[in-house]
Amino acid sequence: MSTMNYVVICGASGYIGQYLRRSLEASRINVRTIGRSDSSDATWSDRQGVVDVLDGADLVVNLAGRSVSCRYNKRNADEIFSSRVETTAQLGRALARTPQPPSLWINASTGTIYRDARDRPMNERTGELGTGFSVAVARAWEQELFEAPTTVRKVALRMSIVLGAGGGAINPFINLARVGFGGRMGDGRQMFSWVHADDLVRSITHVYEHQAISGPVNVASPVAVTNDVLMREVRASLGRARGLPTPDWMLKLGARVIRTEAELVLKSRWVNPGVLSDTGFEFTFPTLDSALNQIVQETPRGLLPVALG
Repeated sequence: MSTMNYVVICGASGYIGQYLRRSLEASRINVRTIGRSDSSDATWSDRQGVVDVLDGADLVVNLAGRSVSCRYNKRNADEIFSSRVETTAQLGRALARTPQPPSLWINASTGTIYRDARDRPMNERTGELGTGFSVAVARAWEQELFEAPTTVRKVALRMSIVLGAGGGAINPFINLARVGFGGRMGDGRQMFSWVHADDLVRSITHVYEHQAISGPVNVASPVAVTNDVLMREVRASLGRARGLPTPDWMLKLGARVIRTEAELVLKSRWVNPGVLSDTGFEFTFPTLDSALNQIVQETPRGLLPVALG
């Protein structure tokens, strides 16, 4: 089993990047960062600096990319696309120049790459890719990774919705339940694939230790739920029996108000962790109620902050 001593995180300022960094540092792993701000160990504009930070690392994890929680107008769409594809391309060029490159390059991707699925779960082998803007971004993102001019082992982490205390995707659902709108969204039958942030971090370590793993890897709990069940579980974890449902038209109106897209909750994402399961990965939080109960214990009362697009 390979020992991990030194990890580079690109895009460490977001919720997932911060969570990953804290977890690795708690395990006494040296973490350095590449990003846009001067607080990073290297900035994207400093090409040699990027190479220097990568040199001698065991693993690089690229999470860089503008949030998709925004309206998909041309300016935002261009930023979503370029912030993912261009940083991935630059990282590939830098790794090709690195004297002692990491043995593994994990690049963020998304379970949204699969089609709207209500009939069966999508795994890496038999899953069907979808269409539309989000899918086009994901396809280009992964293509840039796998065509990069480096022999480093590459994994595209097709992440489902990441749930954890302290921010991220769970806050809007908790807020809705706390103000009484914790019912189903749309018809409530769309599938919701998710993963606890702890299991995401553990999956990264698992992929590093299992050197035969390469290519796309789905990161999702094996137990997906419908949106109706999601909202019921959120209410239960908060001790609330009822919540008003939110019909399609209200979601679309509300999404415009908070400058995001209704697709983020209406698309049916049913992602199965085929590669992780086949290689013996065991989830600490396989069921939604176990994840939510842990998250709620660490969540303050009142309305929680939500990043607006």
